[in-house]
Amino acid sequence: MKAPFAILLALAVLSGSPSPAKSVKPSPLVGAWAVDVSRLPMPPEARPKSVTITFGYASADKWSTQVEIVDAKGGKTHAEGVVPLDGTPTPVEGNLEADLSAVKMPTPDVLVMQLAKGGVPASTRIYAVSGSGKTMVETVAYFGQDGKPVMRTNYFTRIR
Repeated sequence: MKAPFAILLALAVLSGSPSPAKSVKPSPLVGAWAVDVSRLPMPPEARPKSVTITFGYASADKWSTQVEIVDAKGGKTHAEGVVPLDGTPTPVEGNLEADLSAVKMPTPDVLVMQLAKGGVPASTRIYAVSGSGKTMVETVAYFGQDGKPVMRTNYFTRIR
C-alpha cells in the first residue's frame, strides 16, 4: 500500500513543478537593437551605415542571435547563431569575427558572449539592458595587435 501512495505523491509533486520554459524569466534583451553608429570609435567615413542585433529564445534553453551590418559602401553582412545558454561552444555562421560562440545569461538583463575564430579567442561581449528596457550597452573586450587588453563600449537603442 505504501508503494502506490509514494508513486502518487511523486506524480503529484512532479505535475505541480513548473516546466523549465515557464520558470525562465523573460529577458528584456529579446528584440531588435540598432547601434548608434555616430558613437563608434572609428573615423566617420569608415563607420557602417547600420548595425542591428536581434536577440531571442530559439527554445527554453537556447538563445538566438542575428546580426545585420550595412557597411559604409552599402554592402550587407548577415551572421546568426543558435546556442545553448549554458556556455557550450557552438558554431556560428556568417560572422567575420567568429566561427564559434558560447553564451551565458547570469541575469535576465545581461548576456555574456565569448567568441573565437579558428581556435583563437576573438572577443568577449557583455550586453546589458537599461532599467527602462529602451537602451542597451555592449562592452567588448579583446586583445589588440600589440597584445594589450582593449575594451570598447557600443550603444544600442531598441527598435522592436
